[in-house]
Amino acid sequence: MVKKIFLFLLIATLISCGSSKPTIVTTKKPVGWKYSKPIQNGNSSNAATQSSSKPISTNEITRAYIAQYSGVAMSNMKTYGIPASIILAQGILESGAGKGDLAMTANNHFGIKCHNDWRGDKVYKDDDSANECFRKYNQASESYQDHAMVLTSKKRYANLFTLPKGDYKAWAKGLREAGYATDPRYPEKLISYIETYNLSQYDTKVLGKEIAKEEAKVLLQDNFGADEASLYEIQKGDTFYSVSKKFNLTVEELKQKNNLTENTLSIGQKLIVK
Repeated sequence: MVKKIFLFLLIATLISCGSSKPTIVTTKKPVGWKYSKPIQNGNSSNAATQSSSKPISTNEITRAYIAQYSGVAMSNMKTYGIPASIILAQGILESGAGKGDLAMTANNHFGIKCHNDWRGDKVYKDDDSANECFRKYNQASESYQDHAMVLTSKKRYANLFTLPKGDYKAWAKGLREAGYATDPRYPEKLISYIETYNLSQYDTKVLGKEIAKEEAKVLLQDNFGADEASLYEIQKGDTFYSVSKKFNLTVEELKQKNNLTENTLSIGQKLIVK
């Protein structure tokens, strides 16, 4: 009897051990889980939009600036005798083709400081010294006008007007010698812009010499090839909205093409529309 009981307990013990399995711990990730990198710039739609939009090159920005302000540069050359090429080159250099801090916040395209005779609005910015005073204008055209007034009214620039109007190299050097800028390479930089973007063509137009390029178009060319952008001349009654609709653009696209931030247009102003 004892043997039967012992045998029964032994069999029960073996059955119990065989039916219990050890607990298995796993680090396997849930089905369907995968690592995702954080989305940059807020959300995926923004990222897709940014990746699909072509960034505007410095070359395109500069050429848009030239197209926008070549008219006023030539007008100032006729009125004041300052070469249009010099005006445009200084505007590009001093304002970063309209994208610099002073141009964006103060419509100051020529880096003109306040001096003692300025009675208009002012902004302050570090330059040769800390927190220097610069002139602020309501619109860029006022900056172009003031640039002409500064050069024609101050005695230190008087010698510039004895130079030939078509000699942009002499004018570039003369500006540096008269103290317009402290950078010793200032003349070289101006000359480089003039020759890279053929700004002397605007001097040629004012001086009445023959040119081969059409009046209604501007040639866009870089090391990777050439494209042509059509210009539209602003007529009486034109607005940003009417012009943008005429050429199947949005107002923002039209402004971006022409490096514009203001909402005003002038009769005779030329805009890039294609």
